[in-house]
Amino acid sequence: MRGRAPRSRREPTIALINIVFLMLVFFMVAGTLAPPLDRDMALVRTADLEGRPPPDALVIRADGTLSFRGTDQADAEIYVSGLDPEARDEVRIVPDRTLPAAQLVALGRDLRRAGAGKVIIVTERGLE
Repeated sequence: MRGRAPRSRREPTIALINIVFLMLVFFMVAGTLAPPLDRDMALVRTADLEGRPPPDALVIRADGTLSFRGTDQADAEIYVSGLDPEARDEVRIVPDRTLPAAQLVALGRDLRRAGAGKVIIVTERGLE
């Protein structure tokens, strides 16, 4: 009969890893990652600022009507025909947030057919 081979005793590395991980989490929560601001300081509020579209952009309202520099435009073809030839290379549009996507895509297609080279959609983040 053979005897069992003696088992080698392993170090408890899993327990050590768990302890180091818990210490890391503790110091991340308890420590300060960035220096605090002065308590007397008040940050600027930008939520109430009114964003304005660029003056060279075609504005599309929620109901689908078009406006350029404050004047209504009948359709995309009339708008593109009134532009300078250099301005037709890049046409910027500012759609209303509630404008249906299908209507926006159709307008982009109409602008391209009318002679616009590139149609750029200006979003809220681009206005800031």
